Amino acid sequence: MSMHLPLQGVRVLDLSRVLAGPWCAMVLGDFGAEVIKIEHPSRGDDTRDWGARVGDTETAYFNSVNRNKRSVTANLQTPEGQHIVRELVKQSDVLVQNFKAGGLDKLGLGYEQLKVLKPELIYCSISGYDCSGPEAGRPGYDLVIQGEAGLMSINGEPHQSPLKFGVAAVDMFTGMYSAQAVLAALYERQRTGRGRHIEMALYDCGVAISAYYGLEALQLQQDPPRYGNGHPSIVPYGVFDSADGPLVITVGNNLQFERFAREVIERPDLADDTRFKTNVGRSAHRDHLLAAIEPELRRYPRQWLLQRLADAGIPCGEVRGLHDALTSERTGVGQLLHHYTHPVAGPARVLAPPYRFDGERLPVRCPPPILGGDTSVVLRERLNLDDTAIQNLRRAGAV
Repeated sequence: MSMHLPLQGVRVLDLSRVLAGPWCAMVLGDFGAEVIKIEHPSRGDDTRDWGARVGDTETAYFNSVNRNKRSVTANLQTPEGQHIVRELVKQSDVLVQNFKAGGLDKLGLGYEQLKVLKPELIYCSISGYDCSGPEAGRPGYDLVIQGEAGLMSINGEPHQSPLKFGVAAVDMFTGMYSAQAVLAALYERQRTGRGRHIEMALYDCGVAISAYYGLEALQLQQDPPRYGNGHPSIVPYGVFDSADGPLVITVGNNLQFERFAREVIERPDLADDTRFKTNVGRSAHRDHLLAAIEPELRRYPRQWLLQRLADAGIPCGEVRGLHDALTSERTGVGQLLHHYTHPVAGPARVLAPPYRFDGERLPVRCPPPILGGDTSVVLRERLNLDDTAIQNLRRAGAV
């Protein structure tokens, strides 16, 4: 491998399932950590059965959050499976898990139990709610949290019912926040030698990503208005229809509006109107302004408008379908897709990590693993088990 990866030499045990925990472990894997994903021998991660099938044991959903990992099966309900995890912990730096509160403690795999084996272990627990609060036992689901944290109330058009985000944003942000916390703990451990128990909750992260809308609601003492694809304080800013398709136009300041009105849609009267001279004025009179602008934009083809806007120095872009975006020249040039050959499905693709170090994108070192595909290799490498011992574990249903 041509580049030295930042977390090369770090070992991670991923005992999590679905999205938030696996996302955290994948980020660490992207940065170069060796990630061993522990899965149930027969069913594996729940997401192996979600969405479009890839081969026999993977799906598009599973593959989106499990690159740069190896899969080892271990039945944690068996003493042998628990022993495998404990032995792997002795050789690991980080453990990520999202069992229900107290679930792993019952199996002898809780933080207090494992830090005896490995005092410098960084143990990241991801739950739905505060582990020390009254709802500690509640399971956490992204959609439920989006509702409870108020996120659905700020999404969508004003006339719509509350609307969820298109992706599981709370799960994904929780995974990213968790990875940040693990990186901070790894950095601290270099100085102190101390391990840490990191506790992350989906609800906490859902509240955190309300960001400026959350603070505005507190300041106003009520929910802020919903503007759909528009901006709460900048006009015109949003998605508009051209003669042949939607486009994004973001008029960010007064000079840009002047050029937009005079040079793009050729409506100098709008530039001269005192109501629209400032952004505060344009926001106050947004309905009148949009009613004047939208018919003008619908007169012109999208590509013509995009060129006109670009010439005027106004940020803009076309609104593409997801397939169109992922197969676009921009995505290809950026090397944002990793192509590989799947042993069953043949040619396959997975999203590449978004990170660049010293001008080079971090690689997909290994594609998402088939269920248990690395069990024998890891047990031989890390636990020094021979073929007979591994076969006995398989017969016992432990792996």
